[in-house]
Amino acid sequence: MTAPFSFTRLDGFRYGLLGLPLAFCALPLYVLLPNFYARDLGVPLAALGGVLLGSRLFDAAIDPWLGRCCDRLYRQSPRAVLAFGALAALVLSLGVGLLFLPLAREPNSILQAAGLLLVVTYAAYSALAVAHQSWGAMLGGGDGLQSRIVAWREGLGLVGVVLAAIVPAVLGLQGMVLVFVASLAMGWLCWSKSVRPMPASARVLAHAHPLPGGIADAPLSLWHPWRDNAFCKLLAVFMVNGIASAIPATLVLFFVQDRLQASTAQQPLFLACYFVFGALSMPLWLRLVQAFGLAWSWFGGMLLSIGVFAAALTLGAGDATAFFAVCALSGIALGSDLALPAALLAGIIDKAGDKGRAEGAYFGWWNFATKLNLALAAGVALPVLDLFGYAPGAHDPAALQALSLAYCLLPCLLKTLAAALLYAFFILSSHGEASSPATP
Repeated sequence: MTAPFSFTRLDGFRYGLLGLPLAFCALPLYVLLPNFYARDLGVPLAALGGVLLGSRLFDAAIDPWLGRCCDRLYRQSPRAVLAFGALAALVLSLGVGLLFLPLAREPNSILQAAGLLLVVTYAAYSALAVAHQSWGAMLGGGDGLQSRIVAWREGLGLVGVVLAAIVPAVLGLQGMVLVFVASLAMGWLCWSKSVRPMPASARVLAHAHPLPGGIADAPLSLWHPWRDNAFCKLLAVFMVNGIASAIPATLVLFFVQDRLQASTAQQPLFLACYFVFGALSMPLWLRLVQAFGLAWSWFGGMLLSIGVFAAALTLGAGDATAFFAVCALSGIALGSDLALPAALLAGIIDKAGDKGRAEGAYFGWWNFATKLNLALAAGVALPVLDLFGYAPGAHDPAALQALSLAYCLLPCLLKTLAAALLYAFFILSSHGEASSPATP
């Protein structure tokens, strides 16, 4: 299926720029926040893990509902979606500011306030992200165009992550919040000027036969995506792979500070290296998609990640230089995780005949899986490390070994399982057909 418009680089920038502040926000919320609250504010790891788990589970649970709301708004007009996004952006700005500039100072009070703020902030983040992702999927196109659309969104998102890794070290937390709010306003403004999905009435005329149920009917059921076997299989792969990625994302600063004993100046450079190489790898993955298809390319990214984290298991104090290589190579693997799964999902939606009707529902469940991965990573990894005697600043060899195993070995095992599922579901059993599901 071809796109009904010419998608230029300017179009890609206008649509994708909102990915920058969303990713800028994600790094502080999911990577910096646990370390900041545990190390700087004195919140116990086990209690922090419980709050993160609870708030992220609630966030994950509401994502499918938010997706259905987006489908209803899209049936009204893209303008209604943009207004919804503006409200979500305002709430998100306030939530991030209060989380990183807390008014309370006593650990228990901080933890209670953080629990409430995280629920509100995550909900606003999810609403904006689902609306933005659905917009891109509704633009249509085959593997090539959808990969480009996702690459613009995720590539600019990686620029946002690099900024989020550097800005706190340069400008402090207050400066980080100000940069985030400014970039969020600019991202929404560019999104409002971007290419718009085909209106509902035009989608009716574009079909030789009326869409099932009629275009004027209510959006499809919240549970509709689960009727698609290909979606269920893809979501299984995505979840296992996502947990494998979320665990090191949660633990990376603990690993850098205590296992590698790296200097404070090096810590933002590690994160910047990881995400810069992720952004630079996007053209590589797009070329690999053209040559090998989406599924085979993603499979290659998983294998690269497994090899890199297996090598990281040997690192210890003073191995900062080697860890830069780990960050660079795992960043390249990250590019495949960001650009390819969502393009596979867009193809599945199109092939199921649901394009223009249920993108919000699909991406609501997609984001549910993403948040569930992050919740499990924080809610399980942090208390387990606490159980094995690890605490921030620990020097006990057994505690540090537990940290290495959690950061390196566990993701390797999960990535291996994800690669096996991807091969079985989308490469072997379909004989390559499902590697490019959007191709007629």
